[in-house]
Amino acid sequence: MTKPSLILASASAVRATLLKGAGLAFEIVDSRLDEDALKEGFAGREGADETDMLALKLAEEKARAVSQRHPAAFVIGADQILSCEGRRYDKPRSMEEARANLQAFRGRPHILHSGVALAANDVVIWRHAAQAHLTMRDFSDTFLDEYLANAGEKVMKSVGCYQLEGPGVQLFEQIEGDYFTILGLPLLPLLAELRRHGVVTP
Repeated sequence: MTKPSLILASASAVRATLLKGAGLAFEIVDSRLDEDALKEGFAGREGADETDMLALKLAEEKARAVSQRHPAAFVIGADQILSCEGRRYDKPRSMEEARANLQAFRGRPHILHSGVALAANDVVIWRHAAQAHLTMRDFSDTFLDEYLANAGEKVMKSVGCYQLEGPGVQLFEQIEGDYFTILGLPLLPLLAELRRHGVVTP
């Protein structure tokens, strides 16, 4: 019996790599979602639960946007938001902003809020939110200079300005949470749901 087709509604290379590593066959389709408009609706709602809801809402709307165009497929939407002491952070738009963000995170804990959703025939049929708690060490300005020089513009591809699977791990003194959640895709619950629908062999 032929398995249903699967689409990832995300341009994230990391999420695509995770799905490929898990042995999944899928297409990538950009959702073209206006994320800023959705985020504006959550302005002033800064608590951890509200941020989880925002990450889920973004994931759901990405999945639905692509599902409308590909109703026969199962569509994965995912998003991740970082919060530090009640403030939300997006991916930095410049190296200067990345430096400022890392200085704000230095010596403090932050939360990665990851949301994932599955849609079919323009309906969200499953959603899941997960958190990871990370604490950056009180690194020196010299280390920060070296880190940014070595990492380069890769830091702008992550809400936290780091790739934990690379030199970014040196920024931390404590990490609590699922590895896949930290990378922006809670993979184990997603795989369980895909098995339930026959997209992945049970």
